[in-house]
Amino acid sequence: MSSSPPDNLFPSEEEALPETASLTADPAAPLAARMRPRTLDEFSGQEGVVGPGTLLRRAIEQDRLTSVIFWGPPGSGKSTLAQIIARTTKAKFENYSAVTSGVADIRKVIEQAKERKKKLGQKTILFIDEIHRWNKSQQNMLYS
Repeated sequence: MSSSPPDNLFPSEEEALPETASLTADPAAPLAARMRPRTLDEFSGQEGVVGPGTLLRRAIEQDRLTSVIFWGPPGSGKSTLAQIIARTTKAKFENYSAVTSGVADIRKVIEQAKERKKKLGQKTILFIDEIHRWNKSQQNMLYS
């Protein structure tokens, strides 16, 4: 007895993910982007950092995250974890690349974040990818 194959071998994200999942992956995006974990439970390989009961995981889940720096080799999950934090917290998430953004861009988003906090009470998470590409003077701007 043979069964016929399903009409659609690759269901849409709406069909494949639970209703609580955040659906931001573009169907035209590369497979790696579409397969990227979207929740802390899907995130694997860093259980010592974000596994159940860890300090960072509790801070993320309770929306009490403060400043953090993710460090590690390419492919270790730094950007993915930042995106998961954006989906999990109520904070406004601002994503910048140090390769394509300059100090002026960051100063502008910091001012906008201050205004948002003052007017709406909403925190902002600023994620700057590839920050090691900035020189020391550019990086020091973040401390002011």
